[in-house]
Amino acid sequence: MSSRVAARSTTPVAPERSVDDLLEPDVYGTVDEAPIAAPGGVDADADGQLNARRDAPVGGQAVLEGVMMRGVSNWAVAVRKPTDEQLAEGERSPEEAALGEIEVTAFPLESALRRHRLLRLPIVRGVVALGGSLAIGFRALEVSANAQLPPDEKDGSAEEIPKAVWAGTVVVALIVAIVLFFLIPVGLTSLIKDQLGSSFLFWLIEGVVRTSIFLGYMLLLSRLRDLRRVFEYHGAEHKTISCFEAGLPLTPTNAQRFSRLHPRCGTSFLLVVMIVAIFVFAPIGLPAWYWLVATRILGVPLIAGISFELIKFAGRNRSRPWVRAVMWPGLKLQLLTTREPDLDQLAVAIAALRAVLDRETPGELSAEDLVGVEVVA
Repeated sequence: MSSRVAARSTTPVAPERSVDDLLEPDVYGTVDEAPIAAPGGVDADADGQLNARRDAPVGGQAVLEGVMMRGVSNWAVAVRKPTDEQLAEGERSPEEAALGEIEVTAFPLESALRRHRLLRLPIVRGVVALGGSLAIGFRALEVSANAQLPPDEKDGSAEEIPKAVWAGTVVVALIVAIVLFFLIPVGLTSLIKDQLGSSFLFWLIEGVVRTSIFLGYMLLLSRLRDLRRVFEYHGAEHKTISCFEAGLPLTPTNAQRFSRLHPRCGTSFLLVVMIVAIFVFAPIGLPAWYWLVATRILGVPLIAGISFELIKFAGRNRSRPWVRAVMWPGLKLQLLTTREPDLDQLAVAIAALRAVLDRETPGELSAEDLVGVEVVA
């Protein structure tokens, strides 16, 4: 099967190269052979899978039949397109793999964190970075969805979606998350507020309800067969990033040896959010219902910012035993949102990461440049 990489960007990009060329081990070799590789090293877990010891300024997200990877100043989406035969058959089941070429689309990344020093303050930078991640994530999903359509059905996929549309999408997503994980828990707990008679019991039960809703939501998602391949690409994204962090050549075979769990995963981040919320809301006590609702809404940015700092700290200190112990529940939760990928899916993830690495050199970035690089997925 022939494959190619189609790169599209609003800035000059590297010449078009085939996927076969990109997957050669000597393109990005070991640390000594290629300065842009992240110096890491590996540890092996009880199952014999590898884990990188160090963090690197790259993140990503699984999309439809593909992976989005982002660095500090660029991001890219690699998607496996359906073949002409698959397109001729009509609508494809979400469980059916696309079998065509890999299409890579690259974009420059304009971060407010690099333009405004005040936004780089701890906690504040997490809120800004996570907001930017949401916008990029929705854009990446749109790119991947367009790649699955026949050419005559693509509605101007090369054109940028208006910023107002993406801003509205992010706002709606945030509202749904706040209602589901913050307002519903406090509302349910308020039904028995008079029987509790204790602010300690109130915030403790609210926290348990919130975390239970979150875990139930994750479990429900893991049971959806339509998301199986997305979870496999999620695993491919983690394995590829870990391979890069370890400084090994970026090949599907090398990446396959790594664990599909990663300490900077967005799934772990969300669990940290649920736990941090318990402690943030504890000092508020048991005010009137309208203050309870207001604090649950206004407290979300603070909770997100603190959780961001914690997950980044864990990524930088993953070799410390006590950090591993604290992050263990979040890693195990990733068993619900990741699946073992095949070599073809790893090739897609590697193509996305290579598109980013072709445009920036993480090893040469300053500490200031690295501020705000978010969680993996």
